[in-house]
Amino acid sequence: MEPEDILVDLRKLSPSDEILKSEIMEILKRYARIISVNDLMLATARMRKDGEYVQASYREKYLKIYIKYFIMRMKEVKEKEDYVDLAIDKTAFDESFPMLEKTFEKEKEGNLGSQDDKFALIYVITALYTTFILEEPIHPVGSEFPGSLFVEERNGEYFCPVKENQNDNPDAICHLCLAEQTPDI
Repeated sequence: MEPEDILVDLRKLSPSDEILKSEIMEILKRYARIISVNDLMLATARMRKDGEYVQASYREKYLKIYIKYFIMRMKEVKEKEDYVDLAIDKTAFDESFPMLEKTFEKEKEGNLGSQDDKFALIYVITALYTTFILEEPIHPVGSEFPGSLFVEERNGEYFCPVKENQNDNPDAICHLCLAEQTPDI
């Protein structure tokens, strides 16, 4: 089982009229189990390296949020049983595949085809889990962006201050995210 096989398994759900959270969770759990502690350590190191390019004033906040909600979610995915097994937004699910495929393609290019790096798999599992199972924004509430802007929840709706900044980037995972652009920014 290769990391990018997750997309093949997920696509098998698409012909159904309805896709349940339990069907997605079964696949996410199976692939989360092939992610080792070493894989998580490598992903954490990579995020710390990428964090070098984040403004110094936001760097520690960035790392804390991303490591907690990105990397550590693998344990949560493996153990999660307490969700309401409802149907997901099938249209959004089906539309996510080109973006998720690009995630694996970019990782292969950047890592010279290394099969050992599971960063893309962690990224895909986290994005799908957060969006379709938890029904939360990919950047957690409280994520801070330059200008003291935050992802926030208002009356059960999620808002992101930088969502529209990604409109011209077809590969951005923000297109999958259920948060809307913060209206007053």
